[in-house]
Amino acid sequence: MNAPSASLYRRRRIKNAVAIGLACVAAVFGLAFLGWILWTLLAKGLAHLNLALFTQDQPPPMEAGGLRNAIVGSLLMCGMGVAIGTPLGIAAGTWLAEVGGHRKLGTAVRFVNDILLSAPSIVLGLFVYAAFVMNTGGNFSALAGALSLAFIVLPVVVRTTDEMLRLVPVQMREAALSLGVPQWKVTLQVLYRSALPGIVTGVLLALARISGETAPLLFTAFGNEFFSLDIGGAISAVPLTMYKFAGSGFENWEQLAWAGALLITLFVLTTSLLARFILLRKRAAHD
Repeated sequence: MNAPSASLYRRRRIKNAVAIGLACVAAVFGLAFLGWILWTLLAKGLAHLNLALFTQDQPPPMEAGGLRNAIVGSLLMCGMGVAIGTPLGIAAGTWLAEVGGHRKLGTAVRFVNDILLSAPSIVLGLFVYAAFVMNTGGNFSALAGALSLAFIVLPVVVRTTDEMLRLVPVQMREAALSLGVPQWKVTLQVLYRSALPGIVTGVLLALARISGETAPLLFTAFGNEFFSLDIGGAISAVPLTMYKFAGSGFENWEQLAWAGALLITLFVLTTSLLARFILLRKRAAHD
């Protein structure tokens, strides 16, 4: 190896070592903060994860209680949000992948979807407040909260469905169509079956995201101190209760806030692991 080549090789080795070192430092820095957050949640919230948390409702200050009304409200609104946003997202993603992907309209839809995907959740909450709550006499409700969460679910499912369907080999479409199978059957029985793990993963990730949203619910569901299953009225949610309790100054409320934070973190972690497991199974099946 001549001198110029050796010098160039040494410079590249040094640059590579520096880049790897900086990447490792950044990774350790991020993991340290993540570990700090998780440790704080476990230290302050684990002791208050008990049966009363799930069986008793929000207590008055300085009294024992739980988060049953908030947990049920969160489950209700998250379930409704996913039920509203998922079918619309799958339909829009299917249209993008199979019909409008290379048209100007398809490009515009993808652009708008990307904007919606990155829009602050409080903006979506304000939109639902102006378009729905104000037009129903200022009536805060679980339905309005679910609509605001559905706007968060929608772009995630659209993007996931679009990407997963485009990953299905074109030969599968051509083989099915060459046998005389109608396009709608090809989509339902061939494409959806192949893309199903990826689509389900997108839905789970969307569910994990909306489970901790507070801002849109402040303008839509508003909150409720009592247990309620009325989707037409104000309802509580774990993030709303945490927002109210965290800075209250009452010890029992702050303890419930930490327990709620840990509960949401565990739910998000479990949902993310489930989505990861589904993706790994899909890759193993293809391999």
